[in-house]
Amino acid sequence: MKKIIELENIHKFYQVGDQHVKALQTVSIDIYKNEYVAIMGASGSGKSTLMNIIGCLDSATGGEYILNGNNVNGLSDNELAEIRNKEIGFIFQTFNLLPRSTSLDNVILPLIYAGFSKQEREKRAKEVLINVGLEDRMNHQPNELSGGQRQRVAIARALVNSPSILLADEPTGNLDSKTSIDIMKLMEQIHQKGNTIILVTHESDIAEHAKRIIRLKDGLVESDIINENRIILN
Repeated sequence: MKKIIELENIHKFYQVGDQHVKALQTVSIDIYKNEYVAIMGASGSGKSTLMNIIGCLDSATGGEYILNGNNVNGLSDNELAEIRNKEIGFIFQTFNLLPRSTSLDNVILPLIYAGFSKQEREKRAKEVLINVGLEDRMNHQPNELSGGQRQRVAIARALVNSPSILLADEPTGNLDSKTSIDIMKLMEQIHQKGNTIILVTHESDIAEHAKRIIRLKDGLVESDIINENRIILN
């Protein structure tokens, strides 16, 4: 099976005033194509730092990170931005949609940066919006959508560039229980189509949807297990 992510002895240190904070200490993780992985941990465990490093939003202090065959260490900000746009689809708790743009325009945005023609952008964006069940909401702005619909727009935007991985940060954190189940059902469908998903959460019931659960504690991997009792929603 092909490795998508190779993290070897990753560590991240911060200097806060005169205090030396060790956010991550010698973390080594491999993630393979079409895995569905949850990263869990309490506040201060290092999970947000790890997510930012995996997502090329931050750089490690030391160690090696290879993403889909590309060595991420030492890349410039522009090179990191290019990798983010090409290799990673981000799904955020707060949706991060442009408030005055339609669903279609929000989903088109990454394709503009990727250099697609106008015709290709519109075709691809419409396809992914249909795939997430929003064919009748393409021309609506975020304030005209429910929380669940906004998250579906965000998921469509994350998928539009056909990234190597989907990185979902607390994707149900702002949703009610019923809508959360709908979103996790959609994530399962996306995984079944062959996508690699990394889910960052502090909620056990959300992590239970993943095939593999990695728990962090004090900047170290506390456990890394196959989830034998995972929840599958069809």
